[in-house]
Amino acid sequence: MSVDQILVTGDPLILASQIAILLTIIGAVVGITYFKKWRYLWEEWLTTVDHKKIGIMYILAGVAMFFRGGVDGLMMKAQTSRPNMEFLDAQHYDEVFTTHGIVMILFMAMPMLIGIMNVVLPLQIGARDVAFPKLNALSFWTFFVAAMLFNISFVIGGSPDAGWTSYFPLAGKEFTPGVGNNYYAIALQIAGIGTLATGINFIVTILKMRAPGMTLMKMPMFTWTSLVTSILIVAAFPILTVALAFMTMDRLFGAHFFTVAAGGDPMLWLNLFWLWGHPEVYIVVLPAFGMFSEVIATFSRKNLYGYKTMVASIVGIAFLSMLVWVHHFYTMGNSAAVNSVFSITTMMIAIPTGVKIFNWLFTMRKGRIKFTTSMLWSLAFIPCFTIGGVTGVMLAMAAADYQYHNTMFLVAHFHYVLIPGVVFAVFAGLYYWWPKMFGFTLNEKIGKWHFWLFVIGFNLTFMPMFFVGLDGMSRRMYTYSEGLGWEGWLGFSAAGSLIMAAGFAALCYNIYWSFRFASRDVGSDPWDARTLEWATASPVQHYNFAVVPKVDSLDPFWKMKKKGTFKLKKQDIKEIHMPSNSAIPILMGIAFGIVGFFLVFEWFTLAAIWSLGIIACLVANSFDYDDGYHVSAEEVEETERKWRGDL
Repeated sequence: MSVDQILVTGDPLILASQIAILLTIIGAVVGITYFKKWRYLWEEWLTTVDHKKIGIMYILAGVAMFFRGGVDGLMMKAQTSRPNMEFLDAQHYDEVFTTHGIVMILFMAMPMLIGIMNVVLPLQIGARDVAFPKLNALSFWTFFVAAMLFNISFVIGGSPDAGWTSYFPLAGKEFTPGVGNNYYAIALQIAGIGTLATGINFIVTILKMRAPGMTLMKMPMFTWTSLVTSILIVAAFPILTVALAFMTMDRLFGAHFFTVAAGGDPMLWLNLFWLWGHPEVYIVVLPAFGMFSEVIATFSRKNLYGYKTMVASIVGIAFLSMLVWVHHFYTMGNSAAVNSVFSITTMMIAIPTGVKIFNWLFTMRKGRIKFTTSMLWSLAFIPCFTIGGVTGVMLAMAAADYQYHNTMFLVAHFHYVLIPGVVFAVFAGLYYWWPKMFGFTLNEKIGKWHFWLFVIGFNLTFMPMFFVGLDGMSRRMYTYSEGLGWEGWLGFSAAGSLIMAAGFAALCYNIYWSFRFASRDVGSDPWDARTLEWATASPVQHYNFAVVPKVDSLDPFWKMKKKGTFKLKKQDIKEIHMPSNSAIPILMGIAFGIVGFFLVFEWFTLAAIWSLGIIACLVANSFDYDDGYHVSAEEVEETERKWRGDL
């Protein structure tokens, strides 16, 4: 294979990207070397098994992927802003909307949410770490190398171009013979390994490591949503694994699972994909619901209204999410009876979701609401998400879906669910839990600029899509003729996307400004919060809790403060056992990435050789007898005195 077949050439945008990537890598290496930070990076971050640092790395990766996916979105908006635009050609547009979908869902939303779960969840249940710290690190590194593998596709080999759902036969070798869709199959498979391991890890952590007295019905709502999400991950991600394995065998080894002429069936891919894909929507939305619950309760100065009904609705949503996948292909020849069943189950899922909306509204009723940036995101979520939910019920009606399906109306609905339901939540969670991660709050004034720019831009971007969709504009259209009446709507939409981009830029500036200038004297509980993560220092000490707290009610930290029982007794402090750092997760992740790259280009001998590296890491881990280390009682006492003032 020649260099021309490996490197993507001939497009000035891609050439500029190749140069930018190369200069960024060189700059990073030179900078780290100049400031002598290699040892620090290796010991403090690259080999860490601390759930808080792993969570921060997930979040940083998610922010970077948000930028990448956002640029894709801006390019699509530029292309459709005017009739007969020639900014992108058809092939490039196909690649851009394919990577936009995958990057935003799997490489932005998932790591942002899992990152916040990593930071917060063990703290909320009074644990010192997750159940399997080394597996947690491996989960991050498999995700990260998969994200990098997927992202290099547009400069090396070519991007996937069959849509983020990668429908067959379009995704098969006969229609897309390049390596682009190999990237899709391999990178998602590697990322899925990490996500599945994360789900298992969180389930065990929540079920086995809760503080004494914290029964299931005394867990914070974010912990509940994380538990149900993790169960959904374990139920749904193996389905994606099987589908991607079939896809890989079709593309790399000439199997024909999805080829009609050879006895396969492309509908098999659709069923497997959406059996995973629709639960995946709730895998990203349910943790967001938990975040909103924590933020709304804290800043309403009230306990969460209807706790038991909230738990029941979460479980109901998770159960129904596995029973609605056929609504994604009403128009593909199912019988009226089949469409009717899935229409009913799809509309039913709106009931527990509606219950949660009313729970949040009643939580705020008669509350002393504090309009922080986190609370503003939570308030904006309710009407925006409701629009997404109502249009979802419209799409759930099989007969009506024949009009809506495959139009921009569906695209608008999808974004009105996922952006308020995930992105708004991530922003609310970042502003809320930032002091726990870094010891200072993000600037509230800049935060409000971020909020208003992003929310206004979001509605300007996606509301017009409902109207052009109802007027007949199909999704995936890269160009259109004059005189169709869409120019005005799509021009507004393009302008809105620029305002959204300005909002994201405000967030990035806020992070920069706060790191440089924000006060580090914010205390351990700047929001007067309710749950156990706020019973620690800011940033959190590496062992989390000097003494594992005892829980006797919901909102245990709130009760401790009101009863005056938060004070630590010196005689209760004992030495603490903690897990040691390990190089095995990052080395194994790198090996996965290299094997994946060779498989993309079908260099099977090199892939087989490097797969020995994965096996070597597994063997090395089997002979790793490091039982961790102990933090002395004296060190714990000194650390606690620094942030508490006295014992």
